[in-house]
Amino acid sequence: MQKKNTIIDQFGRVHNYLRISLTERCNLRCTYCMPEEGIQLSEKENILTHEEIIYLAKEFVHLGVNKIRLTGGEPLVKKNIEKIIRELTALPIQLGITTNGILLDKYIDLFKESGVKDLNISLDTLDKDKFTEMTRRDYFDRVMRNIYQCILAGFNIKINAVLIKGQNDNEIIDFIEFTKHNKVSFRFIEFMPFDGNKWDNSKVVSLQEILDKVSLNFGSDQLIKLEDKKNDTTKNYRIKGYEGSFGVISTVTNPFCDSCNRIRLTANGRIKNCLFSNAETNLLDPLRKGKDIGPYILEAVYPKNKSRGGMLSDKDFQDKEKNTQNRAMISIGG
Repeated sequence: MQKKNTIIDQFGRVHNYLRISLTERCNLRCTYCMPEEGIQLSEKENILTHEEIIYLAKEFVHLGVNKIRLTGGEPLVKKNIEKIIRELTALPIQLGITTNGILLDKYIDLFKESGVKDLNISLDTLDKDKFTEMTRRDYFDRVMRNIYQCILAGFNIKINAVLIKGQNDNEIIDFIEFTKHNKVSFRFIEFMPFDGNKWDNSKVVSLQEILDKVSLNFGSDQLIKLEDKKNDTTKNYRIKGYEGSFGVISTVTNPFCDSCNRIRLTANGRIKNCLFSNAETNLLDPLRKGKDIGPYILEAVYPKNKSRGGMLSDKDFQDKEKNTQNRAMISIGG
């Protein structure tokens, strides 16, 4: 029996964490996120307005959501982003933002004023030339300046690096060295399959490969396993004596679906109850028809698959006929 005002799936997992994609647009063109040819953007009239985003957020909060993260595309390019942040932080939630860091300097004062403390910043390399190659844009210096500025400002910062074998896996130790004197969490994300990103299992850098490399470089006695929070997607570690920490999000080789509490709302008003599911529930149409949205939300989440959009085995997950039947990452939201 489903509890009233609680979002629960068929396996009893309570969903209290909503990720809202504010826009499909981005000022980078990261290879693992956006297909080389780009994507077909939704028509403007099919994108959630500022008012609709706030209305839906309140509906989710009424159903028990107490944590919201703004994603994109790049959320800071969204028109009315200041109003959205101010109105969301007035709700009884913890608000976080995932960003590529390019526009951070423009919004630091707003974040402080609104009480936003949690910033996830995407940074897949510490090499300027490689940054340009991987993002197809030349913003490395600006992103690094903004990261250091946010560190000094005292935000809770997680830096996300998608590891791809042969591209940036040779920087694992450099990434961890960044945490020696910087109080950040550097998180390694296993390369995941989405439409148009040319995923191949041979490009995945696994949790075990990362830990083996770290132990070899620092010594296993210097590697400290940290306690992971409830519903945490990350297995967290620290090198003894370092100010910051690092973690691994092992969606491919060691999935964490049993404790999943996440729902995704796309910029064009669809619920995805799993990052890897191609099933979506349209909230935009019933919202604009004045219908009660609550039942749509509950019905969208309840049939959620046990793991990875129904691709339970590694064989299924590595089947390109199955793992590409989804949007490109940029149109889902990080």
